Amino acid sequence: MAHRIPQNVQGRFYVDSNCINCSLCPEIAPDNFRTNHEAGYEYIYKQPDNGREEELIAEAMILCPADAIKG
Repeated sequence: MAHRIPQNVQGRFYVDSNCINCSLCPEIAPDNFRTNHEAGYEYIYKQPDNGREEELIAEAMILCPADAIKG
């Protein structure tokens, strides 16, 4: 079973251990996602603080090939 990656900031949205490090989510929502290159995953760097950021995270959730973004 996948678990929440500890590097995610606290809040509604998070990336779980199913992440395959495809880099799609930071391309879609660069203000909210970062990549840990050494560990090989993306994570939520900042929770959304406006509607546009929330829409971009929702888009990343839909397009995530590993279904690793939750919220």
